[in-house]
Amino acid sequence: MKIVQCVPNFSEGRDLEKVEAIVAPLKNRSGFKLISYEPDKNYNRTVVTLIGDPYQISEAIIEMVGKTTELINLNNHVGEHPRMGAIDVIPFVPIKNIKMKECVKIAKELGKVLNEKYDIPIFLYEEAASNSDRVNLADIRRGEFEGMNAKMQNPKFYPDFGKNENHPTAGATAVCAREPLIAYNINLGTNDIKIANSIAKTIRHSNGGFRYIKAGGAEIADKGIVQVTMNITNYKKTSIYRVFETVKMEAKRYGVPVLGSEIIGLTPIDAIVESIEYYLGLTDFSAEKVIETHLLDIE
Repeated sequence: MKIVQCVPNFSEGRDLEKVEAIVAPLKNRSGFKLISYEPDKNYNRTVVTLIGDPYQISEAIIEMVGKTTELINLNNHVGEHPRMGAIDVIPFVPIKNIKMKECVKIAKELGKVLNEKYDIPIFLYEEAASNSDRVNLADIRRGEFEGMNAKMQNPKFYPDFGKNENHPTAGATAVCAREPLIAYNINLGTNDIKIANSIAKTIRHSNGGFRYIKAGGAEIADKGIVQVTMNITNYKKTSIYRVFETVKMEAKRYGVPVLGSEIIGLTPIDAIVESIEYYLGLTDFSAEKVIETHLLDIE
């Protein structure tokens, strides 16, 4: 069986009735498993994690996008996370018995169908990008929903599928094939967003930081704190523990404690094992020494 991970993100994290209605088409389906859906009211965004057959996942996502288009109006949407679409991103990640090339094909086919069915402009990024200007999601999404109509008048940012104008309420959507990434947030014991932004600037690649880090600051208003929120796009070359320790060091400059951190969605076990090895000072430790690793092969 071909297995992918798919992590659609949609722009609703506060109205839990809407969240449930949107994820309903993903429940109790054959061919794949709904691992989790994690609404965040500060980001006003929900991250969904699916694993299984890519084609059956695609069929369910088409239904889900119908719900996001019906229930989310970005003209009334505010939140800490950048967004340009009601269904904002749909990445496919090869996991087992499938190559990246086929994931690219699946992403393109899904993007074409979503545009034809819902009239949403579709951008392809990462491994599915049609040119070098489209590889980085941040470059596509910069300006967000409010700025995309003007941005799409530039031929460099015509959508890959559809007209160069937003869907009036659902905006635009980015679809891709990519390697696994880790969505990782570090909580700071302050409500000063300038500090989080400054630390994010220090660690992210675009400002001279870690090569495989995309980062920004976010306010977590209900807790009275801020986060350094990031994607680790290659955990094999930029370790979780290394980023965590760097943020702790930078936070000390401002007299601010690090309160903890969180992983959104799934993460490869090797990324966790590496951090355990570092913090416990273990030698010759690997995922092979984790019981659950071996249970996966038992029917």
